[in-house]
This record gives sequence, C-alpha cells and structure tokens, in this order.
Amino acid sequence: MSDAVDPDRHRPLEHALGRHTDYGAEQLVEADLAADPIEQFARWLAEADERGVYEPNAMVLGTIDPDGIPSARTVLLRGVDGRGFTFYTDHGSRKGRALHAHPAATLVFPWYPLHRQVIVTGEARPVPPEESDAYWAGRPRGSRIAGAASEQSHPIASREALDDRFAEMEQRFAHVEDVPRPERWGGFRLVPQRIEFWQGRTSRRHDRLVFTRADDGWSLERLQP
Repeated sequence: MSDAVDPDRHRPLEHALGRHTDYGAEQLVEADLAADPIEQFARWLAEADERGVYEPNAMVLGTIDPDGIPSARTVLLRGVDGRGFTFYTDHGSRKGRALHAHPAATLVFPWYPLHRQVIVTGEARPVPPEESDAYWAGRPRGSRIAGAASEQSHPIASREALDDRFAEMEQRFAHVEDVPRPERWGGFRLVPQRIEFWQGRTSRRHDRLVFTRADDGWSLERLQP
C-alpha cells in the first residue's frame, strides 16, 4: 500500500472550514434594548420562534464536573422569568452531579439562522420539589416512563437492556394513570449574573452588548467584537 497522501482527501473538510458567511447589516444598538435583559431575551426567543428557528429553546449548558473538568451538552429551556432560566434533568446525571458540586454554569443559545447568540452566566440551583412535580405531571406519558426507567449518564450493557427497562416500567404502570416522579429527577434554575447579546454583522463588525447584574439592577456595556 502506498504511503502517498491523496491531495483530494481533505478537500471537503477544507471547504467546510474555509467557508465564509456574510452576517448582514441587521444591527443591535443600545436604544433598541429592553432595560431588563430577561425581557430582551424573551423578545429574541419569541422572534426566533416566529422566524422558524428549529428548537429555539435549545441551549448549550456548560458545567464543571466534580473533578474540575468542564463539560457541555444541549438541553431545553423550560421556563424563564425574573427568577432565572429553568431546565429539568436527572440530578444523578453528569450535569446534575456537576451542578451540585459546582453551581457555576453557562447557557449558550445559538440562533444561527438569525446570526444571533445569547450567553447567560450565573449559578444553577435546584428548584422546589413542587415545581418539579408540576412540570413532571405535564410531560407526555412516554417521557415520564423513560425518565423513570433511565438513570441518565450511567453505563448500561446494551440498547436491548435499556429497552427492557422501558418495557418493565410500561408494564409496572400499565394500569395506573400516574407515573410518579423519581426523587432523582427535577429542575434547576440558573440565576443570571451576566447576559450577553450578540448580533452578527458584515466584515466581523459584530454587535456585543452585555448586561451585568448590579446592586440596583443591571449595568450595560458594549464589547469589541
């Protein structure tokens, strides 16, 4: 077998990495922002939904594992108000264990079709059990059974073993309406300390406006792109 390098082998990769996209002229100026960053986020989230962004409430959650290693994954935002950004998971999962060890976390909302991004940084704390109960009760039955069957992030021997556990739970709750919430499953709410709104613009002259929590509300500053 020849050791010669095929010059065409990496061309598709080079094309993808070298692609340039003009982000357009849509701007983000201070005068157009809501005074409250949560309100501004709600505006952008609604606009992302109206303009057809796929899963606009999907966000990348970055955490710090108990051993200090960073990790990230995509989760779904399930609530946002003046208290913060709420999502739900298995507290025994990797992200759950990470947040119990190190509450500091970050959320990234990458709305690529709109050339927009929001980064939220703060601390995530468990929500009260009654909030987790209310959200659990509103989930589709299949999702509740899956949540009860799966110990998220923990190893399992095979896909068949996972399917067997799901079937076991279906049988266990076949004749009852309610699938009880496992104690390990519940919500976290990230209380924001910093929220950055990013709007892509032509020639990399992007707009970056950052809200930082202060004693009397929020301060606002513009960052260089």
